[in-house]
Amino acid sequence: MCSDCQSGDTIIDVRKIAPRLRHPMIFNAFENLSAGEAFVIVNDHDPKPLHYQFAAEYPGTFDWVYEQQGPEVWQVRVSRTAA
Repeated sequence: MCSDCQSGDTIIDVRKIAPRLRHPMIFNAFENLSAGEAFVIVNDHDPKPLHYQFAAEYPGTFDWVYEQQGPEVWQVRVSRTAA
């Protein structure tokens, strides 16, 4: 599914998760990452609002890289750059 994912990246496919549970689950996963670790979010729409929320809550501690940008599937690699 994630052809560009690095070995060991956790994949979080939120397409089948209730919308109200998605962001808390993603933030929990991020908080459990060590510097240099990452996960990939798979979604059916651009998670840009989530990026804004990351920027507000975790400034300077993450990288956000689109690995696939639609039209049906979006994949974003989120990595922790600092604790």
